[in-house]
Formats: sequence, structure tokens, C-alpha cells
Amino acid sequence: MSLRVADGIVDPDHAHGVVDSDHARLHELGYKQELKRDLSMISNFAISFSIVSVLTGLNGLMGTGLNFGGPISYIYGWPIAGTFTMLIGLSMAEICSSYPTSGGLYYWSAKLAGPNWGPFASWITGWFNIVGQWALTTSIDFSLAQLVQVMILLSTGGLNGGGYMISKYIVMALHGVFLLIHAILNSLPISMLSFLGQIGAACNFFGCFLMIVIPAVATERASPEFVFTNFNTENQDGINNYFYIFVLGLLMSQYTLTGYDASAYMSEETKDADKNGPQGIVSAIGIAVIAGWAYVLGITFAVRDIPNLLSENNDSGGHAIAQIYYEAFMSRYGSGVGAVICLGIAGLAVFFAGMSSLTSNSRIAYAFSRDGAMPFSSQLQKVNKQDVPINAVWMSALVAFCMALTSLGSLVAFQAMTSIATIGLYVAYAIPILLRLTLGRKTFTRGRFNLGRYGTIVGWISVLWVALISVLFSLPVSYPITDQTLNYTPVAVGGVLILVVLTWIFSGRHWFKGPIKNIDDSSKEEA
Repeated sequence: MSLRVADGIVDPDHAHGVVDSDHARLHELGYKQELKRDLSMISNFAISFSIVSVLTGLNGLMGTGLNFGGPISYIYGWPIAGTFTMLIGLSMAEICSSYPTSGGLYYWSAKLAGPNWGPFASWITGWFNIVGQWALTTSIDFSLAQLVQVMILLSTGGLNGGGYMISKYIVMALHGVFLLIHAILNSLPISMLSFLGQIGAACNFFGCFLMIVIPAVATERASPEFVFTNFNTENQDGINNYFYIFVLGLLMSQYTLTGYDASAYMSEETKDADKNGPQGIVSAIGIAVIAGWAYVLGITFAVRDIPNLLSENNDSGGHAIAQIYYEAFMSRYGSGVGAVICLGIAGLAVFFAGMSSLTSNSRIAYAFSRDGAMPFSSQLQKVNKQDVPINAVWMSALVAFCMALTSLGSLVAFQAMTSIATIGLYVAYAIPILLRLTLGRKTFTRGRFNLGRYGTIVGWISVLWVALISVLFSLPVSYPITDQTLNYTPVAVGGVLILVVLTWIFSGRHWFKGPIKNIDDSSKEEA
């Protein structure tokens, strides 16, 4: 991988004129500077790293890993998923360096597909991306509400000690409150949001290593043999094939590693964006993989009785990580207060993940509206006096709230809705990478961050991995298959695809022409 200045990219060390190199490059791409460019590489990285949020994904999905394969599925599955995710991130970073705009993936697709296919590619990528982003925010804030539910249960005695389990309606209300707070925070200037994002990244990073002390608290610990060789094949889901079990357990890791594309959407607010944006993507993945593996490795030493951790009748109501914490502190101190405090620390990391996710949502909504692709585009593309796309912020929060309303009717429907967060995002990740390898292979100009001769092979591996996990995410996770056990992921994703294609055929193709320049040629020459 090399870092060099390619044709068409302005070297910031030699930039002169009225505007700096970032403004000049944005002008070349057809846009005027409307958002405040105040983010450093660290700030850009912090937003993506907070959204990836190892503590959010692994804490919420630990039960899946324990159920399907146990320690082997995530101790070894995590680095496998992490390696392929890094390849995807490197491919995306290379394209981001060439096109550092808030439009991100859909802008890349438009340019790489060429004038004939560009509008359609942009339309598909953009809608999969933004729907996936909304689903991700919904999932994060709803998981935070559920975490509070478990904290209240354990702090009042646990399920078997007369503890209080708040209702699904209160969980929904908490979800709304968190979204409201996040929308308020996202209405602040980007400099304030940058500071909060760095706090969130620190909470996620140090929280992972702080939780590793849990085994030290426990009076009984798992043996190294259990941690590195135990393969749990005893699930209640009718799945007996060992490879199938491992694959389903692997998905816990892949579910967690999403959201790093946020660094691309923050490009128009990042200094030296064609270098710092790509580095934000890659560093967010790299540090998340390291911190996440340390976390799952450490916490597994506190795992004792897998069936009890997964039982809905345990003190945490079936929340595996909470039960691990609770059993560790109860065994040594006879009290679960320490467990509640640890869950609170994890909850703080989840809170900042939700805040950063909404930031990412608003920027892609702003950019997509700037190009006229969304309903009410003229309103959603507006920025306030603090250079914040305020309408896009509050619209995204409202959509995330509405998506969670499905949980009141059926958790199965809600899980289908939020499954789009993974498949939808990874489909959006893969489209521009595939286009860069096919239709755009002769026209793509590498930016300062590029993979050199390795770009093609890394790109193809990335596309094939996304195709593979898209199939794996759609496999049945329980037998026999009923309306309650059916994996609705392909139904949800297929529904989005059908809706997006139909709206293109009957409407979008008549007026959407892809990214629209909002700066005239004279302004570009002046810049």
C-alpha cells in the first residue's frame, strides 16, 4: 500500500489560493463547502470507531456466539471476520481517497459506473446505504434501552429474586428518549460533536480492556483448554452439522463489524480528507478488531455454564453478558452491584455509538438530498448557522424511532427490520468496490491513499466475502422452520430491493441523474 499524490488530487503541502486544498478538491468534485471543516484524523476515526462499538455488538450478540459453537466460534471467528472486514475497509478507503465527499458510497458508485449506469448504481447504493444506516441507529439505541432494562432487573434483585422487569412499552419510551438526546447533541456544532465523539471512542476502547478484569473477580474461571478448544454443539435450534454451527457463530463477529463507512460521510468536515478519511476507515476497523478479540478472549475465562447463561430463566432474563458479570460479582461479593456498574460502563459506550451513528445518518441524508434523491430534499439539504444539517438530523432520529415501533407488535418483525443494518450496509459497501473493478477499472484515478497493484485482488476478495456473508446471513437459524423461527432477513432485504428498483423504474429514472453539481464552473476556476 502506498500513500502518494495522484493526478487530479491536490497536495495539501503545496496548496495555494483563496481556499485550502480540501475546498479545492471538493470544488473539483462539483460541490461548494457548506459544512464546517473542523475534524482531525483522530476525530474522524473516533466517529467510526464509536459506531463499530465492540461493546455494543459483542455484548448484545454474545448469546448467539455461545449458542452456536461457543468459544471456538468467536475466539477464532472474530479474527477471521476481522481480516476480511479489513480487506473491505482497505478497498473502500482507496475509493474514499479519490472521492472525499459526504455522499460517500452512492457518489462513488455514480462516478465508477459511468454516465450510462451511474444514476441507477447511485440510486441503488444510496438507498441501501441510508436504510441500512437508519436500521443501525435503530438497533444501537434499542439495544441501549434493553441494556437499561437488564440493569434495572439486576439492581432490584434479578429475575429469580423478585427483580422488576420493565415492560416493552417502557423500553420503547427509553429508545425514544435516547434518540431525542442524540438528536439534540447532533444539533451542536461539529467541534463539540468531535469532542464527544472522542470521549465515545475512549469509552469503547478502554471499556473493552476494563471488562477483561471480570474473570479476575470470579471465584471460578474457565480453563485455557475450555477457552481455546470448547465447541458447543448443544443448541435448542435443531442444528447439528458442525460446520453450519460454526458459520452461524461466526456471524456474531460480522454483525459487530459495521458502520466504519462513517469516516467517508464525514469527509467534507475533515481536514486533509483524501488522506484522513481513508485512514479513519482503516484505523477504526484495525483497533476494533484488536480490542474486540482481547475482550472476547478475556471474558470467556469467566464463562462457566453455557446452558445457564442462555436460559431465559436466569437472573438477567437470558442476557448472556449480563449474567456473566452478575455471576462473577455474586460469587465473590454476594452482590450484583459491581455487575450493574460494569453494564453501566458498557451502556455509556453504546450511548456514544448511537450518537455517532445518528451523525453518520444525517450526513448521508444531507448529501443524498443535496443531489435530489430523497423526498423533501430541498428541506433536508439545509444547514443551519452552525453548519449542521439540522433537518437531516431530526428526520433520521424520527425514522429510527418509527422503525423500532415494530418491536411492540413482534420482536421477529423488529429483528427482520434491523437485519437490514448488516446486509443493507454490506451490499452498499460492495457495489462501488465491484464497479471500481469492472466498469470503472480504466477510469478510476487513485488518490493519496491507495493499494497499488494489490487493489484489484483485495477488491475481488472483498466482493466475494460480502456475497458469501449475504448468503450466510440469510440461512435458517432454527429448525423446524415456522413463522416464529423463520429467518426473515432475505425477506426484509428483498423487500427493500424490490421497493428501490420499482421506485427507480416508475419514478427515479425519469428525474434522478446522479450527483448534481451545486457550484458553477466559474467558481471552480476561481477556487
